[in-house]
Amino acid sequence: MERIVQEIGRNCIKTGDTFIRENGPALVSVAERIAGAFLKDRKLLICGNGGSAADAQHMAAEFVNRFQLERPPLPALALTTDTSVITSIGNDYSFDEVFSKQVKALGVRGDILLVISTSGESKNIVTAVEAAKHHGMYTVGLLGKDGGKIGGMVDTALVAKSEVTARIQEAHLLAEHIICYLVDYILFQQHLEND
Repeated sequence: MERIVQEIGRNCIKTGDTFIRENGPALVSVAERIAGAFLKDRKLLICGNGGSAADAQHMAAEFVNRFQLERPPLPALALTTDTSVITSIGNDYSFDEVFSKQVKALGVRGDILLVISTSGESKNIVTAVEAAKHHGMYTVGLLGKDGGKIGGMVDTALVAKSEVTARIQEAHLLAEHIICYLVDYILFQQHLEND
């Protein structure tokens, strides 16, 4: 059993390390985009399914409440939380539209859509990205495996190259925390160090 624990730990660290090495500059770019959107009174919309839905909610909470700094709330919204909206759309139309309809209703040009999909193939994420692009929104994908279909659609694809969903999710959480940290740094700390 202890051997299993050690092996999982090694695989987690290896996946995370590879992800950071391959996506470091892109993570900085995404954080700069999000900070720039916030400065222009735009917002971050986030969505995903299953564990990725929980990640969307977690990331939105870090922005709306706080991450590590005491600072004003930042406008981020998880599209995974309103059960009445989700079940209404799913019942009246299709589960494929549960996020795209929200993007159409809430998204405006200059907003950012961050989608999370371990497979890179989720149909409701595909339609959300299509809706965001139609609205002039910048799109970011936290993805797994080879990035899938979504990897070729988003403006920036951050891919955790693993076939194991748990390792992908762990890399995604690391990316989410790095983005939150960098956005706070850009908006509330960087200028203090430059004075």
